[in-house]
Amino acid sequence: MKLSLTAVPHIPDVQPGDNVAELILTALAGANLALQDGDVLAIAQKIVSKAEGRLVYLADVTPGPRALEVAAQTDKDPRIVELILQESDEISRLKPGVLVVRHKLGFTSANAGIDRSNVNAAGDTAVLLLPLDPDASAAAIRQAIHAALNVTVGVVITDSHGRPFRLGTVGVAIGVAGLPALWDRRGERDRYGYILQHTDVGVADEIAAAAGLLMGQAAEGLPVVLLRGLRLPPTDGRATDLVRPKELDLYR
Repeated sequence: MKLSLTAVPHIPDVQPGDNVAELILTALAGANLALQDGDVLAIAQKIVSKAEGRLVYLADVTPGPRALEVAAQTDKDPRIVELILQESDEISRLKPGVLVVRHKLGFTSANAGIDRSNVNAAGDTAVLLLPLDPDASAAAIRQAIHAALNVTVGVVITDSHGRPFRLGTVGVAIGVAGLPALWDRRGERDRYGYILQHTDVGVADEIAAAAGLLMGQAAEGLPVVLLRGLRLPPTDGRATDLVRPKELDLYR
């Protein structure tokens, strides 16, 4: 068993309207990296959001009464709070400096994934929202690569999330195409014959976390990582498969 991870160099600063698949293909060719069937591309959410025009200038945001109320409780910019509320279904936890919400995409995260880091807004204050449909974005990138090279790859769009009972952020999958997001291994036997009963593996999150070691969080400029050597079931999963249903959430 061998797994390799390679950061794809020379991905340019992405602009609204850019074709992410074409940028990746150009960068791969420039680095003499040839895709193979079964490869997986982990792609940072930021370049997908930038290409899809999810940049919002705070000067254009008018906070409503609820945003002003929550901003007072959390010591956050009311304009950012307004965007967080627009992107969310409900507030999970809040206190000064912290606002954790259930995003409309289903997962729970701080600030609805809205971020200022690595956002060049030409001197204006701006933030970046998550893609409207990251699973669809992943599928479109995968299809474009197949159309260009006739190679079948998996795609994982990654973001960084905190965890309720552990410090530090880790990469998680918010968009998946061409591979199982959740690998159900129940019914298989372990080395000693025991039949697995509760083993669902968050494969897409594991891929995102591994890729994060190369992507970094600051000025690395490496938003795409090529993973080779994974042997996964031929399942076309979605990141939404990873969202725990409310009725199974013991901490709600």
